[in-house]
Amino acid sequence: MARLETRGRLAAAMAMLALAQPAAAEPPAVPPTPAPAATAEYQLYQPQDADERGLWMTVDEAERSLRNSPSVIRDPALNAYVRGVLCKTVGADRCRNVRLYIVRTPQFNATMAPNGMMEVWSGLLLRTQNEAQLAAVLGHEYTHFEKRHTVKLFRDIKAKTDAASFLSLIPYAGIAGLAMVSSVFGFSRDMEREADTGGLAKMADAGYDTREAATVWERLREEMDATAVARNTKSRKDKNGGLFATHPPSAERVENLRAAAAANPGVAGANDAEAYRHALAPLWPAFVDDQLKLNDFGASEYLLTSLASAGWTPALLYARGELYRRRALPGDLEKAVGFYGEAVAAGGTMPELWRGRGMALQKLGQADAGRADLREYLRRAPSAPDKPMIAMLAGEGS
Repeated sequence: MARLETRGRLAAAMAMLALAQPAAAEPPAVPPTPAPAATAEYQLYQPQDADERGLWMTVDEAERSLRNSPSVIRDPALNAYVRGVLCKTVGADRCRNVRLYIVRTPQFNATMAPNGMMEVWSGLLLRTQNEAQLAAVLGHEYTHFEKRHTVKLFRDIKAKTDAASFLSLIPYAGIAGLAMVSSVFGFSRDMEREADTGGLAKMADAGYDTREAATVWERLREEMDATAVARNTKSRKDKNGGLFATHPPSAERVENLRAAAAANPGVAGANDAEAYRHALAPLWPAFVDDQLKLNDFGASEYLLTSLASAGWTPALLYARGELYRRRALPGDLEKAVGFYGEAVAAGGTMPELWRGRGMALQKLGQADAGRADLREYLRRAPSAPDKPMIAMLAGEGS
């Protein structure tokens, strides 16, 4: 998928190993949305020989690690929503085969392992802008699973190398191994086309506007351009390698999806954008904060601007203020103060608006105004975890 990297089971196994370490998230508690028993019609594929059984065991072990990872988002409402979109897209019977894990990490990615383990990364949820776009990704991933693409890849590798030795590397591969295995298990262009076509057909059957599938990849390409401009480098949108090595957001892919949407349009305009925004709202600030911490100003500015295509909301203005305040190049702090102020004028009530503006004003030498904003922040958020530090900056002592 367009960089929703669906890298197949091994890749998914590696991803779990990598993901067992990073980002902060909620404490483990409730297991991710469990899948009821599959019906006879849609039972999971079962491994056929010793090598495949070894691969399954590896993936199952990786899933056990992921299940207990603090990076897994346990929020019941968000999990129920994403699973609901998946089931609507692929059908209730097929959906029973999937165990869904939403992982908190700012990169754009999704994976589907052959044992029925699906990952959706929070960076993907931040970038898709409506339910139809999410459905395009989930349908693509499920098609890889349904067509046994990773099994075919594994058998191909097995014919060329010592599969048992290869598998033995996986538990110790870590992040470096993830990159290596992802490249080995990269889907072929034919598989990607089949997954794109299958995902788009599922979107149409579910009643979504299939034009949204190409939009996902178009925006990723534009985001990569924005990163390159900000860093004064060449865009990698048409390059292989890196995170998108197995699912390049190529111009060919965009054109193929446009053509497929023209032939099978689904329901024009049906994207359920409002339902998507509502479902993401509680965790959206955390996802944006993760994105800002990537220190990728170009991509973050592009992302916020594209999200504001229907208008700048107080939350988006806050995020933009944070982006400029953290970069703090000449002129940035003044812009940040302006964005925070616009958010307040537009009805924003997040206490962090006053914290951000107060800190920016203090850096601009406007100490009294800065302290006033920081005190307002403390008044609005009396139990804030950073209260001691902000109180000191506000001149209130310890």
